[in-house]
Amino acid sequence: MTIGLGCMRLSTDAARDAAGGRAVIEAAVAAGVDLLDTSDAYAWDDGEVGHNERLIAEVLAGMAGHGVEVVTKGGLVRPGGAWVANGRARHLAMAARASRDRLGGAAIDLYLLHAVDPKTPLETSVRALARLRADRVVRRIGLANVGLLQLEAALAIAPIEAIEIELSPWKLDAIRSGLVAACTSRGIRVLAHRPLGGAPGVRRGAADPALVAIAARVDATPSELMLAWLRTLSPMIVALPGATQVATAVSAARAATLVLDDDARAALDVRFLGVGDPARRSVRTVAAAPGAAAASAGDPAAVVMIVGIQGSGKSTLAERYAARGYRRLNRDELGGTLADLARQLDRELAGGERRVVIDNTYPSRASRALVVDVARRHGIAVHCVVMATSLEDAQANAVGRIVARHGRLLMPGGAGEVNELARAKEIDPRVQFRFRRDFEPPRDDEGFASIEQVPFVRAASLAGPPGVIVELDGIVWRGRPRTPEAIELREGAAAALRAWSRNHAIAGTTWQPGLASVDSLRARLVDLVGAPLQVLHCAHPVGPPVCWCRKPLPGLAVAWAHQHRVDLARSLHVGKGAADRGFALRAGMRYADIADGWPVP
Repeated sequence: MTIGLGCMRLSTDAARDAAGGRAVIEAAVAAGVDLLDTSDAYAWDDGEVGHNERLIAEVLAGMAGHGVEVVTKGGLVRPGGAWVANGRARHLAMAARASRDRLGGAAIDLYLLHAVDPKTPLETSVRALARLRADRVVRRIGLANVGLLQLEAALAIAPIEAIEIELSPWKLDAIRSGLVAACTSRGIRVLAHRPLGGAPGVRRGAADPALVAIAARVDATPSELMLAWLRTLSPMIVALPGATQVATAVSAARAATLVLDDDARAALDVRFLGVGDPARRSVRTVAAAPGAAAASAGDPAAVVMIVGIQGSGKSTLAERYAARGYRRLNRDELGGTLADLARQLDRELAGGERRVVIDNTYPSRASRALVVDVARRHGIAVHCVVMATSLEDAQANAVGRIVARHGRLLMPGGAGEVNELARAKEIDPRVQFRFRRDFEPPRDDEGFASIEQVPFVRAASLAGPPGVIVELDGIVWRGRPRTPEAIELREGAAAALRAWSRNHAIAGTTWQPGLASVDSLRARLVDLVGAPLQVLHCAHPVGPPVCWCRKPLPGLAVAWAHQHRVDLARSLHVGKGAADRGFALRAGMRYADIADGWPVP
């Protein structure tokens, strides 16, 4: 059997039914499904952790000699119904033992890390899994929701028997990235969740004339056809369709017995892989030989791919290539998807263009594979240029461009407010964090003829007087006053600010969630201090940063320096703690911690 059953929705659906869930699992096993995929997190919230595991254990306890393999996962918790990663060794040790007990007390067949915890090194989580196997709590271990580089890092620590990733005819990133090929060559099973693309993918398949016609010819449903086609991509792929109805579970089992003839497989390759469409490479070709087109860096025919975080300077570098005669392709200008951009590249090369520069973030191996495949088809080398820019430098660069273009910071908007960043098509700070999370450094095995690192160079600061930016909260005034009457200066603050103001422009920063204006606070502060100064504030709430004005992001400093022509490179930030230190770093300012006392001008 090469098709299992994903059991998540039997416990997470709002309208779940215990009797119906048991019937689905019983029907699947009776039809021949011999792998059930679950997790301790498959429940409504953290108040009923293990709901799905208990459901499976109850069914299997009444089916003696069932021979079913149970795959469960740990490393996600459900506070308030949210999905939060927890890959700490102590948590995994407790979670695995609890899962074992819920599933009947025997060692777990296969235990996976459910998600990589950004707060815990992957190596720590993998070592915890290895200890669970050594202690015979689990028989085999694996990883879920990982990429090729993470798999390789884990394999350097312990044998990995399986991975679980999203893979469907509509989402083939795991194929393009080389992850499936790597697993196939190593004998690692690939458990494919959402193998039909969820409910939208099922509807899409049912409405696809090509799939409907092929399904009718082989006496199958379009969903069964898609599951059977996935099996042809690698002998290591095990599809995990989810089911909440008996008929769906039985259909999934039937797909495992469906054998596609050469004509059906070729037609499905064309439909899903786009054989002949250079925006998608043939997985069968990739698995066999992902090599690069032979060419040297000096070859006049070349595609240059510029890779990097938003705000790293890709556009500036691409313009330099364009000035040297390269045809520039950029999704911001052409629109569409990365696949559309690859198709445009194919048209350019087919039309005789021999030198092209293409710039986008391209964080993943899968996203870059589209371009490499197009160039390979035309026998042209791809040279990868990586913008070696830190997140902090990219943030400073992005906010600097916004202020230079618009004369001020743009706001993200809130309830009933305009999102100025989106309207102006400017960078939202969240996209840079996503890039850092998803980035897979380019490697030679992707098919590049060369990989070059370009260091970041910070733009020259404004020519102007030096300034001092002081954190107001807890340093200049006590606490975080919301009204002028509530301002109480800390001892020594007024004298220090007056001393600095003789030769420096002065500004203070404060975080005031929900406070649209600080004009009255500024007026009162100026009276109390006896020196001119500006008050810079962020009014946005706690949580993931949606604005450029909340520390440690440098928006307040950059906008103030632009408005008052202050040279940040010669300026000082007086603060306390990590956020203020990070603010100074990003803004390119010197930093002084108030714990060391007020600095002397």
